[in-house]
Amino acid sequence: MHRHEHHSGEAEEALQDINKKTGRNMPQAVATAIVLIVLILACLLIRIDVFVALIVVFMLLALWELRVDFAAAGLRFPLVITGVCSAVTLLTTYYAPDPILAAAVCLTASVPLVIIGANVSLSTSVRLASAVAGKLNQGGGASAGSGSVPAAPAYRRLDNVALAVFTVLYIPALASCIVLPLTFNAHAVAHAVIIVFLPAISDTGGLFAGAWLGRHKLSPRISPKKSVEGLAGSILASVLGAYVVFAVTYGSLWASRWWVPILMGAMVGVVGTFGDLCASMLKRDIGIKDMGHLLKGHGGVMDRVDSILLCAPFLAALLWATGL
Repeated sequence: MHRHEHHSGEAEEALQDINKKTGRNMPQAVATAIVLIVLILACLLIRIDVFVALIVVFMLLALWELRVDFAAAGLRFPLVITGVCSAVTLLTTYYAPDPILAAAVCLTASVPLVIIGANVSLSTSVRLASAVAGKLNQGGGASAGSGSVPAAPAYRRLDNVALAVFTVLYIPALASCIVLPLTFNAHAVAHAVIIVFLPAISDTGGLFAGAWLGRHKLSPRISPKKSVEGLAGSILASVLGAYVVFAVTYGSLWASRWWVPILMGAMVGVVGTFGDLCASMLKRDIGIKDMGHLLKGHGGVMDRVDSILLCAPFLAALLWATGL
């Protein structure tokens, strides 16, 4: 009995140590990751159209999180207009005969629409005020506990316009690069796996390498848990993941392009880590811990898709340029 309690206590201490090193609740994180993997694979197996619809849903959830996050800093962007523009851009990119032209036209039209929307004064909904109050309490911001959205003075209207344009470039523009690879070279499923799962594999490799081997801090001011060893683990994991996907998908074709998985893995490791650092810097400036709370053990949707969004244009360009 005492031996069982002793082993149980050791296991609990080990788990707490892992959670502390990774900065996550690992049991929750693993469970959430399994659910997300099953959901994404199910959509891909049913039909690519369903996967595109899933991307649209995730991007709309990400927009809501950004709306709450920036409202905590007294900034606004037109959520409804940006959401409609995002959905139209992603769906048109997939279904249009010329996806690149369609994405360019939709994004070009989106910018003036969100600028107009950013200049319209809208009242704050009760739901948004409640979400912002919870965000401020969580992050310990200066307005924590006030229960209201920080006011946006008139002189910040230009800031709101800049934020609206930034949001268009961040969400629909980058997300359209997730959709674009689904439309060329007849390898939609493989491209979806590369775009979505390779950054996740890289993040996982970096997480464990940094937790067990991390000694040299990569950027202690921005993200204290990021390490050089973690970056190396990210690159190695993504290279191995790319080789597995290529071997399963392209048969003997990829043998003549053996260098592509190496380049792809290095690109994902570096760009994904840079995306995480940018997100950490943004959260630090706003004064929040996580972008949201929708995904247990992972924070918000934006906490999961930031590296995917940053890697998407690079991966899409590489796949197109190499004819894969």
